[in-house]
Order: sequence, then C-alpha cells, then structure tokens
Amino acid sequence: MSLVPRFIMVGGFLGAGKTTTVGRLGRHFTDQGLKVGIVTNDQTTDLVDTHSLRSQGFDVGEVAGSCFCCNFNELTSTVERLTEENLPDIILAEPVGSCTDLVATVIRPLAQVYQRPFDIAPYGVILKPSHGVRILRGDAGGFSPKAEYIFRKQLEEADFIILNRIDEIPADEVDTIVRLLERDFPGRPVVRVSAKTGLGFESLVEVLDQRGAFGQRMMDVDYDIYAEGEAELGWLNSQATLKSPSNFSLDDLLMSLIQRLHRDLIRKNAETAHLKTIGLCDGGYAVANAVSNSTPPELSLPSNTQTREASMVVNARVAIDPEELESMVRREISAAAAAFGATATITTLQSFRPGRPVPTHRIVEPLV
Repeated sequence: MSLVPRFIMVGGFLGAGKTTTVGRLGRHFTDQGLKVGIVTNDQTTDLVDTHSLRSQGFDVGEVAGSCFCCNFNELTSTVERLTEENLPDIILAEPVGSCTDLVATVIRPLAQVYQRPFDIAPYGVILKPSHGVRILRGDAGGFSPKAEYIFRKQLEEADFIILNRIDEIPADEVDTIVRLLERDFPGRPVVRVSAKTGLGFESLVEVLDQRGAFGQRMMDVDYDIYAEGEAELGWLNSQATLKSPSNFSLDDLLMSLIQRLHRDLIRKNAETAHLKTIGLCDGGYAVANAVSNSTPPELSLPSNTQTREASMVVNARVAIDPEELESMVRREISAAAAAFGATATITTLQSFRPGRPVPTHRIVEPLV
C-alpha cells in the first residue's frame, strides 16, 4: 500500500468518454493489486456514471450539487470517506464535463491547501472527436462560441491530450486531428486510444505513470464567457422504475429510449453534448448513450438480460431549454416503456441550467 495516494484526474468535454476511461484505468490498477478509489462529479444527483462504476465493483464517492472547483471541501471530504478503512493507492477523479480551469481550482489547491499529501499524476484531457474536429477546424461545432470556449480551455490547461475513439474514425482523420491539436496546443503530447476497446491503452498508462511537476499550466479564463457557455446547456437527471407483466429486453428498451430522444433533439436542432441511460436489474445492468447529433446512439454496455422489473437513470446535457428537455424525456420514457409492454414511473427528476462557477480556491501565482 502506498503511503501517498496517486491522484489521477481525467478531464474532457461532456460525452468524451471519461467514465469508460476511468473504468478501464480502475481495472488496470486493480489487476496490479492496487487499491482504487473513484470520485465522480455532477451538478446534481442521480449520475449514470456513478451507478455504472459501482456496478463494476469500484468504491465510488460522488460529489453532487456543483463541480469539484466550486465544492472543493466536498471533494476532499469524499476522498477522506473513501480512505476511512484503507488508504487507496490510486484515486481516480472524473470532473463535470462542462468545467475548466481545473488546474488552478482543483490540482493546485490539492497540492498547496489540502493537508493530506498526494502524488499528482499528469493531467490528461480527453478530446471528443465528434465535436472536437469541427471546433478545431473552425466549423460550426454544434454549440455556441461560448460553449466552444470551454472546450478549448479544457485542452489548453492539459499536461497531455487523450484522443479517444480512434477505433471509430478513419486513420487519416486521426492524423488530421493530431495536426490541429499540435497547431493550437503546442507542447501537449497526444495519446491515441480507444477507451472502449483498450487500443493504445498502454501508452496512456505510461504517460500517467510519469513523475514530475504536473498540473502547472496557468491560463486566463473569462468567467463571464465560461458561465454563459455552461448556462446554454439544459441539464437533466432522472430516475424511473420499469415494470411489466412479462419479460422485456433491458438492452432494447434502453436503446429505444436513447434513439427516440436522439431523433427528437435532431428535429429540434438541439445539439447533444451527453445523453446517457443505465438500466439495473437483478440480472445485470446496461448502458446506452449518444454523444452528439452527428453520431448514432450506441449500446455501450449490454446486459443481455430479460427482466420484468428494472430501475433506470437518465442523464442529458443538451443545448435546449431545460423545461422543454424535461417534457421530452418524460414523454419518451413513457413511450419507450409502453412499446415493450412495460410501465414507467418517474421517481425523481431534476432539470435546470448550471449556475455561475464560483471556485472555492483559485491559485494562479507562480510556484516559488
């Protein structure tokens, strides 16, 4: 057991693949005999990612209600709860996908304010190709310039960039994205991976194993633009129960729901940043998601399960009014369940626009 936990934070825009990456990293370190703790983060409760990682057997703490930077004390308290019984060797942290300025508001305060020492790993930010290539080229990325500002700032503060989903895009497009990144963000190594298949994962682990002074990139951030960019996204988290007198396919029902919502959002010209659902039952769990309007929904974790009862969590972050998003989700949950002979009861639902980020700490002075 390490006396000083290794702190690994993996950033990236909404839908970039952070949870899949964190899960694969967790399995890698666990297979090495290391104790792993994971901290997830969201603007509210009922996070699909937390349920998914816990279902994989990980010890997961959730910081809910605001981002790590705006609730730094809850971040450290959550880490301490994870360490009550046995100090983890590795702490994996997954911040909210619409947050930036995390070096100044999370990594540096952990090193300089928090009393417990951490071994800080290089800070990697995952590039989401479906939106990233358009934003880097200067095309319409599907979001406003203010939301794209957050996307670029996330990459600017990274120690290195993780180009994810290389199994889904042509090799020449991968090379094009790398050239664009080298042009706009010189000095950041680019690691090419598929978090889903594990392709290139050894290179990611090698970078994260490096020792040195990381999390040092200071940058100017216009918090007015940052706040307005976040507030353009409608945010929704909900929980529901599904019941049927006969068996239904959990995988097919989840995919039907995501496909219905995806079609609705395309018709509304409301760009999807992150649309995800998890279904849990005695026989297993399944996850379906969509990460943009230009790419099709997918069943990212199949359960291959038939069931009569299940619980379901839906998370959506979309460029649309939250009230309209809520109405859409309520309608399509009921319709998707009915198509499989089931009834859906929504037990909790929260929809809103994120408030202005107000960091607990922001350290930008040069280190002495």
